[in-house]
Amino acid sequence: MAASATAAHGAAPTAEDAFEAAMRANSAAPPMSLEDARALVAGSAASPELVAALSLEKMGIHTAGPVYVNLSFEQLNAHCIVNDEVAWTGDGVAVVDTGKFTGRSPHDKFFVEREPSASHIDWGSINQPTTEPVFDALHGKALAHLSDASAGNADPDAGRGGRPLYVFLGYAGHSTTRRLRVCIVTTYAWQHWFSSNMFVRPEAAEVLPLASADKDFVIFNACGIKDEEWAAHGLKSETFVVFDLERRMAVIGDTRYGGEMKKGIFSVVNYLLPRAGHLSMHCAANADKETGDTALFFGLSGTGKTTLSTDPARLLIGDDEHVWDDEGIFNVEGGCYAKTKGLRAEFEPDIVAAIRGPAALLENVALKPGGVADYDDCGKTQNGRVSYPLEHIESRVPSSTGKHPRQVIFLTADAFGVLPPVSRLTEPDRAMYWFMSGFTAKVAGTERGVTKPEPTFSHSFGSPFFPLHAADYAELLGGKLRDHGASVYLVNSGWTGGPCGGGGHRMPIKVTRACVAAIVSGALDSAEYRKDACFGVDVPVAVPGVDSKVLTPRDTWADAEAYDKQASQLAKMFRENYEQFKQEGKPDFSAFAPPGPASA
Repeated sequence: MAASATAAHGAAPTAEDAFEAAMRANSAAPPMSLEDARALVAGSAASPELVAALSLEKMGIHTAGPVYVNLSFEQLNAHCIVNDEVAWTGDGVAVVDTGKFTGRSPHDKFFVEREPSASHIDWGSINQPTTEPVFDALHGKALAHLSDASAGNADPDAGRGGRPLYVFLGYAGHSTTRRLRVCIVTTYAWQHWFSSNMFVRPEAAEVLPLASADKDFVIFNACGIKDEEWAAHGLKSETFVVFDLERRMAVIGDTRYGGEMKKGIFSVVNYLLPRAGHLSMHCAANADKETGDTALFFGLSGTGKTTLSTDPARLLIGDDEHVWDDEGIFNVEGGCYAKTKGLRAEFEPDIVAAIRGPAALLENVALKPGGVADYDDCGKTQNGRVSYPLEHIESRVPSSTGKHPRQVIFLTADAFGVLPPVSRLTEPDRAMYWFMSGFTAKVAGTERGVTKPEPTFSHSFGSPFFPLHAADYAELLGGKLRDHGASVYLVNSGWTGGPCGGGGHRMPIKVTRACVAAIVSGALDSAEYRKDACFGVDVPVAVPGVDSKVLTPRDTWADAEAYDKQASQLAKMFRENYEQFKQEGKPDFSAFAPPGPASA
């Protein structure tokens, strides 16, 4: 990997420098020689016909050097070797250090405020407005950076070093009628690699037509630049992730974290498709091997979507982003983006098996001597990740599509430790209330500054990615549930026996898997239930493979009065949080709020 700017200037080493130095020291040999890698790179530039079809000049990028478009994974390996961008495990898997940014920067994300999108966006602390002149300034700076990088004239002190230009052309969505044509422009081969994993890769014959076609959305990733005028521009820092929905483009600066591109396109999907009547969802999906019946797993990053949906006994459709339209569901992505903290083949065999060359790409994962990945070392971040294409999952649905769901599961990492491991949200309107509340805990590392689980409410189980009002998504989901008769369950993958940091412990994965298995098998459809008076949910009296005591959280606490107090506090938080959604012209589901103290 190229030496950091800090090290290059002789400044005091940072924690990032130490991590990078350890990766360098412990890296195994790359999967091919430098000579072979250079030969592959030399023959991988886009043809003049393809470059002409891209019309980069019309985008504002003026190239004087080679442009690389939709490289193969073998070619990407070669580029990363020649560019010195990654380290390697002993198994030949690339490991990238994303620098100081190991998670998204939600406070640095903005949308240009102009019509007609301005009338539809739910403006606030999440969907922050900026102006056209500010976007134009950042866009111009990004284009100059990308042009300089291609020409080999970039300033090494700015972290560019004359890097090549990489362009990914593909789709967001496996539906031929709903998918978006996306274009991702970067100066790092590993970011091109990440895009190749996470978006839908076109067939070779489709690349040239895609290059000449109008793009539904373009991301200009100029991560090597900062906005020194951020205060005058009304931003929060030198870092920026800014979207112009009317011109269908976004610019990224000062953060190399790949998740900004992934979630950026997802935010665009969540604006465009719901306005056309199609429900976009932050959820995983899988299907029964025999019947094809599908289940959805909603949840914030780190709550178990990937782990629970990647089940050898079922077929994976996708692990994070889906759309539910009139025909059923389809995956938005071309790959998976799994957390690696504590990864074990015993519990997540399909994910571990998917971490292989030449396509898998590890992020911010520590290496032991000899290039052994250490998934327990979270010194750099607790948000270590791996991206890999869907083809790396043997047990999957090849089309990445499915029937209308039979079960819908809301995953919550309850840091208070008061919710049962599984419960049913019997009435659709109650499900809508919990969907709009989106209660969970922000899991360490998925956003900058989050170092331990923090109780939070995030509508649609992912509010940072959903630009419209929460009720817009809830109404679409409610309509789907009624039209297709899907059952909704709440699964707590968080804490039990007490709160996080106060005597509780994480819900055993075996318990959570048993609850999910009972849901998708239909075993809970006709089960006996009791009403949880405090939260208004229906709790099964028995679940196969689960100790009945665990099903009643109050019984797992050493101090029942402490449980009552904590449960009452959480119920009150639900009611207070929902007040923000009461708006004229929008549906009100507050009648289904947790009753609270009187029940405790």
